[in-house]
Amino acid sequence: MIGDGWNGDPSLRPSGPEHEPARGPRKVMVVTGSRAEFGLLTPVMRAIEAHAGLELIVVAAGSHLIPPALTFRDVKKLFAVADSVPMQKPGRATRLDDAAATGRGIERFARTLAAHQPDWVVVLGDRIEAFAAASAACIGGYAVAHLHGGDRAEGIADEAMRHAITKLSHLHLPATTESAGRIVRMGEPPHRVVVVGSPAIDGLDAIESVSDAVLSGYTGGGELPDAVVLMHPAGRDAETEEAVTAAALEALEGARVLALHPNHDPGRDGVVRALTAAGDQVHVVEHLPREVFIGLLKRVQSTGGVLVGNSSAGLIEAAALRLPVVNIGPRQAGRERAGNVVDAAHESVDAVRGALKRARSLDLAAMTHPYGDGRAGERAAAAIASADPRDPGLLRKRFVDA
Repeated sequence: MIGDGWNGDPSLRPSGPEHEPARGPRKVMVVTGSRAEFGLLTPVMRAIEAHAGLELIVVAAGSHLIPPALTFRDVKKLFAVADSVPMQKPGRATRLDDAAATGRGIERFARTLAAHQPDWVVVLGDRIEAFAAASAACIGGYAVAHLHGGDRAEGIADEAMRHAITKLSHLHLPATTESAGRIVRMGEPPHRVVVVGSPAIDGLDAIESVSDAVLSGYTGGGELPDAVVLMHPAGRDAETEEAVTAAALEALEGARVLALHPNHDPGRDGVVRALTAAGDQVHVVEHLPREVFIGLLKRVQSTGGVLVGNSSAGLIEAAALRLPVVNIGPRQAGRERAGNVVDAAHESVDAVRGALKRARSLDLAAMTHPYGDGRAGERAAAAIASADPRDPGLLRKRFVDA
């Protein structure tokens, strides 16, 4: 059962001691580095903020600070930001650029840690911002808690970083039982693994379907789309990413399409070029706040629409909303998925068209998904509060044989 610690193979059930919280609130530094991951972290941050034994410290980093979107503003609207950590540079999005940005991030996070002296550093997922923060914290002797560890997303270079962050972390808060099992098989102590669910599911019921008036404020008017497109680069060259995105848009010919700009990852320029060249059929929006994005997905679901692309939102949030999804390419390879997802057999126009036809005929009334019940934030906060960052055995990493 999610929330009771280990719930996988009984032979790997946790047996370690529970540690009582130290006196006074523990300072918990939550690091957010991108718009998508901030949406997932928000319920965790709110739960930490509400917990009597914890004090929230928010650090905005990386792609939040890249113009023109500057999603740093979204973070500041909801939380007091204690510090910011610039990493990437505008227009520099190759893998070597990301390597250089990671180095800058580690150095700058070390200064942030020295200034704020947190008891815990909390990161989510697999991006370079999370890796830089976890690296600085682990090397510097600070306890790290990692959300969404153990997932498989084999189509991108970030897969290696996710597992590296697992080995740099001291408390593991995976989204699913399968992910928890992978973490234990990587040699992490089972009693440090607590299945909390995905915070991406938290609060979805409270978000209303977006109104025409709200949506038009971001899109400049126009009709409700039949399809939302969210294509992120999968770490390939820009020309390949451009061709794949163009094929997806061609497969949607005749539909009303709203497309969002991709993450700031290698190959991004190719995706943006394809969106820019798509013409009047596709309305391109640089960024939607999470509440508007989720409200849009709810509205599209209610009118028989579809989400197309390769975002984890298609496998997690869209599954909870029972929205049909066409998943394209290798980016989400290996990740757990529910019955709302139809994988295109190839990254071609015909394959995407065939997947669209199947997705639109799905019956999702009785569908379930593996990502929890919408209480991940409170479970994560409780786990952080109950694990003692001053325990001498916590920071001393050991490989535990399963």
